[in-house]
Parts: sequence; C-alpha cells; structure tokens
Amino acid sequence: MATKRKVSNLLALAVLSYLSQRSMHPYELSRTLRDNGDDRSIKFNHGSLYMVVQQLEKAGYVTAQETNREGQRPERTVYALTDAGRQELRDWLRDLLGEPEQEYPSFVAALSLIGALPPSQAVPLLRHRLQRLAERAAQTRRQIETVLAQGVPELFLIEEQYRLAVDEAESTYVTSLIDRITDPQTGWGPMWAQFHGETFPPQAPPAQAPPDPERQQT
Repeated sequence: MATKRKVSNLLALAVLSYLSQRSMHPYELSRTLRDNGDDRSIKFNHGSLYMVVQQLEKAGYVTAQETNREGQRPERTVYALTDAGRQELRDWLRDLLGEPEQEYPSFVAALSLIGALPPSQAVPLLRHRLQRLAERAAQTRRQIETVLAQGVPELFLIEEQYRLAVDEAESTYVTSLIDRITDPQTGWGPMWAQFHGETFPPQAPPAQAPPDPERQQT
C-alpha cells in the first residue's frame, strides 16, 4: 500500500532518477529532462524544478555536493543522491508500478458532462477527436520507429509505446461511443436531441426550388 511521501511531486521522482545516474546541478537536470522528452509526461519549469530540489534536500534525499562557476555564469550547486534518496526512489517506483491510482483526466470529466451539449454538436466534436488521435498516434509510431532504427533499446521507449496504446484504446472507445449515439436502430441520439429541443439526426434545410427561367426573363 502506498504511503504518504515527504515529497510527492512526480517531478521529484524524475530528479531522483536522474541523480541516481550522476550528480547534477538544477540547470543540467532541466536540460536532461527536456532532452529525454520528460516534459511530455511531467509539467515543470525552472522555478518548479529548483523548488523540488530544495524540497528533496530538506527531506534528506539529495545533498549539495559542490558549488562552482563557469565564466560569467552564476554559481551552480551540484546535487548528489543520498542513500535515503535512492531508497525513496525505489519505494516510490514500486508503488507507482504496482498500485493503480485514481486519476482525473480532462476527457473523462468532459464525458461526464457531455449531456450539456446537443448531439448535433457532440458527435462532430468526437469525430474531430478521432482524427486528432489518429494524427498523434501516427506521430508516435514514427518517433518509435526512428529511435529504434538508431539502435536505442526498446526499454527506453516503453512510455511512448504506452502513449500509443492509450491513444489506440481511446480511439476504439470513441468510435464505439459515436456508433452508440448514431445507430439508426438502437442509438440514443434522438432521445438526447429531444432533451435539447432538436431532432436527430439534424434535419437538413429544405431544398430550394431551382429558379424558373421564364420568370427570370420577364
């Protein structure tokens, strides 16, 4: 069972992980996080990174190793992982890998409130989402193929493979949801539309009669 942590920010977990490889100063940590694409999984900026490092130092998970200056640059403090920090890293990873947590993705929130829109608006939006998911999945596939072709072990791409699997699963669900709304026999689009005072599928405007050539000539 997961325990309450002294520092629970996932950015702290990434910092502990990279410091387990070698000592670094916060600016180098920031560059390493971005170079490895961690900014796609963890929101951070320089200010939040420095704050997390200070929290980790206060908790005893990292320690200042040395302070140096290069040329006209400001002084930079190099931090090293402590034994307690290494143990915390392992315990934290065990909890995250083994225990699913209740998460609050924005799409789930939108689905829970989708009834506030009429189906004439919701269905086109869901189809647009499908298109964007397909584009993102294609981009992720290309990225995986490119990196694998460079000889990078697959172990270092599992987060990208997970993102791809999630996008594909979401696409399957959204496709099924659209079908359940629009099926002419069992779809619940008409009932939903009636709630909004509409018909479903939306009625097309009446076709206009072609102009009468004889009337135009008079």
